[in-house]
Amino acid sequence: MKKENIIEEYFEYRDKIGDRTGLYRMVAKKYSITSALYPGSHIDIAPSLVIPQVRYVDNFRGAIKFFTNIDKIKKHIDENSEYEEACDIAFIGQDYTGELNIAPVDLIISQFAGFVGQATKKYLKTGGILLCNDSHGDATLAKFDQDFAFIGVVGTHHRIINTKLNDYFVLPRNKEVDLTKVKEKMKGPTYALTAENYIFRKIR
Repeated sequence: MKKENIIEEYFEYRDKIGDRTGLYRMVAKKYSITSALYPGSHIDIAPSLVIPQVRYVDNFRGAIKFFTNIDKIKKHIDENSEYEEACDIAFIGQDYTGELNIAPVDLIISQFAGFVGQATKKYLKTGGILLCNDSHGDATLAKFDQDFAFIGVVGTHHRIINTKLNDYFVLPRNKEVDLTKVKEKMKGPTYALTAENYIFRKIR
């Protein structure tokens, strides 16, 4: 079905996946984020409402078509953003595992899109933040990656929890996490304690 209004298409997608603006707002405010990379973004433009500079990457045909309306998207963002300057949005219509011609960013967003953190961490500034879930095992790989430090989880009402972090990424009966299996299945293990989103800081 062809949408007469490209923003209406975004609203319908937002209603389907849930409005993540509050999540992005909380992370941006907590860690002073002004630039972000969103691999596998599809048409979730919510980060641009709270982060001035965002680079979206997706090779899905629907996303590529959506972002051809970049002027309308920017107009919507500028009319609704929570910062004063004009938004800086760019879309790259390719697989995020390929080379990206972008400057290092403060934040990488990984939401249900594979091993985003592993594939794109070279574009994250040292000290920058990886926000990810573990749907495909991305958070698990980050937890056992020496380039990252596990610094928090996102609780209810978008509250950052940074205590008792050792309770996360623990399998029942303290079984060892099989990273090879995670990579093969592209699915996060069933841990005793989980969160919807995990926060990591790039430390090297």
